[in-house]
Amino acid sequence: MPSARPVPPARPVPPARPAPPGDVVEAPAAPCDPDFRDYVRTRRQSLLRTAYLLTGNLADAEDLVQSALAKTYLAWDRIEDRGALDGYVRRAIVNTHISSWRRRRLQEYPTDELPDQAVADHATSSDLQETLRRAVGRLPRRMRAVVMLRYYEDMTEAEVAEALGVSLGTVKSTVARAVAKLRIDADLQPD
Repeated sequence: MPSARPVPPARPVPPARPAPPGDVVEAPAAPCDPDFRDYVRTRRQSLLRTAYLLTGNLADAEDLVQSALAKTYLAWDRIEDRGALDGYVRRAIVNTHISSWRRRRLQEYPTDELPDQAVADHATSSDLQETLRRAVGRLPRRMRAVVMLRYYEDMTEAEVAEALGVSLGTVKSTVARAVAKLRIDADLQPD
């Protein structure tokens, strides 16, 4: 058996230096504001759908929402109008997404050589999603707005009515007519 090497003695760890007088040393705060936690808990899915529409990829959408919520938490005390939180966070999502693709654009260089095999594009892999997106795009402007808010943003009919400044009955009838148009859309019919 080989002989065991002796273990060197542990070096003493110097004591931490105290902070200079007048300086306040604080540990990073964990998100402990119950209002923020409640907001994230209730609106996370809606924000994730918005980010997914921008990125086309669930993992990127989750990262995007996380970054936007981190920025929102840093500004939480400065946001006075809590009714405008969705707009604030969505703007943070869009701005963060734009910043990320601007940074990525600098890392891509054109080349004269094509790769041997095509790389799968996961962002556009679903023909059904693209077909549905085009079908919704063909709807009249008001119907498209109601469908997007009701189903993509997961708002209640009352929230959609408030956001668009119309009556609840108008939202219900517009949704019904829009869904009926989508059901008879030729591109959405099974072959």
